[in-house]
Amino acid sequence: MRSQWEDYRSTPYFDELITDRGKPRTAARRVVNSLKSLNGEEMAALVASAELLVREMGISFTVYTESGNIDRAWPFDIIPRVIRANEWEQVAVGLRQRSRALNAFIDDIYHEQRILAEDVIPADIVLESGNYRPECRGVRPAHGVWAHVCGSDLVRDENGRFLVLEDNLRVPSGVSYMLENREITKRVLPELFRNYSVQPVDDYPTQLYSTLASIAPRRGKRPCVAVLTPGIYNSAYFEHAFLAQGMGAELVEGSDLFVDDDDCVYMRTVKGPRRVDVIYRRIDDDFLDPEVFRKDSMLGVPGLMRAWKAKNVAIANAPGGGVADDKVIYAYVPDMVRFYLNEEPLVDNVETYLCMREDHREYVLNNLPKLVVKPANESGGYGIMVGPKVGPEVHRKVARLIQKDPRNYIAQPTLRLSTAPTYSDGDIAPRHIDLRPFILQGKDSWVTPGGLTRVALVEGSLVVNSSQGGGSKDTWIVGDS
Repeated sequence: MRSQWEDYRSTPYFDELITDRGKPRTAARRVVNSLKSLNGEEMAALVASAELLVREMGISFTVYTESGNIDRAWPFDIIPRVIRANEWEQVAVGLRQRSRALNAFIDDIYHEQRILAEDVIPADIVLESGNYRPECRGVRPAHGVWAHVCGSDLVRDENGRFLVLEDNLRVPSGVSYMLENREITKRVLPELFRNYSVQPVDDYPTQLYSTLASIAPRRGKRPCVAVLTPGIYNSAYFEHAFLAQGMGAELVEGSDLFVDDDDCVYMRTVKGPRRVDVIYRRIDDDFLDPEVFRKDSMLGVPGLMRAWKAKNVAIANAPGGGVADDKVIYAYVPDMVRFYLNEEPLVDNVETYLCMREDHREYVLNNLPKLVVKPANESGGYGIMVGPKVGPEVHRKVARLIQKDPRNYIAQPTLRLSTAPTYSDGDIAPRHIDLRPFILQGKDSWVTPGGLTRVALVEGSLVVNSSQGGGSKDTWIVGDS
């Protein structure tokens, strides 16, 4: 195993643990040296222990396929990613800034629409977005916050600079896997935790509950918080149950709730109805309330929007917040920071081309082999084209899609995403990674120390989503000492 580490190189990419000279980075030195001391059998035994823990703990995710839904064990890599604390604090400040600007934008869009009136963002791309909800006009959630939980995906370029790749503001998922990754690593590599001061992440459920409690409409008592799930067949059901248990909250489906004549939400219990103060919803807007959105929805609660507008219940994330969860709108977030906060963005976007703009579209169509093209409102890695990885036939197909509906596509340069050492088929090899930290915003704001590091387990792949064959690893924020 020692020779595998000594031969490890990841140039021309920035590697999180190993320098381009093959030496461990300062913050990761003890991790690398400890793992280098293991022989092949010892390393394989640790990997087997981690895989057994994943099965015993029931950590799984669901992949939707044409032939049916498939439950799979969570793919986990035991080599942690290490980030210096002082470096992370700068990123965290930038993420809090971004969350404030995004919430100011959403609040503005459903009220004065100043940013549209001053033509900072073209009005048509906002008001014609499928995620803009006219039904939310005039509503003022507590503290002016609409997106209480935001998962902003970060990448590092070849210079090690953190960039925001996209923002997830509707029902961002993955935080339970961040917590379970830490639990597995602690059990498999306990001696490393004795040698490091790793910032904890296991207080996330407490922080989430505090955020949700801060928006409860009734004061003076412990609020009743419910996690609204679509049910056991949802791909993130494991996380819904995990967070409900961690917060001491109720896990409910739409049929468990009802709205009374006074526009209050109640939960059916064996002891009779119990009023609900806060709903942490994990279903999309379309299915929240059949009185307002999809009439055929069996997942939501009839009258829920009435109760929310009457301020008798808080909903996180608030309906309508998805207007900012759009890859076209994402391109304007730096402008939002300047407009609402009068500050310069502390974490930059990835350079983005909007296919709805004629000059951008012309460039994209002429350079498809070196660009990444994304649909504006897909998630989970679906619909993405990585230009250098596909051939002319796919390029031509994507070109036709762009020409047919240019508003629905953006393009970005094919980044040299950072890598991290990953155990693969008995070897240590570089694999591309990203990072999803979670920003909580209520009365106060809080950012996870690190987040969910996702790994493209296939050699050379840039797609890290679990639904596309990706895995994950623990993320350590450590002091320089």
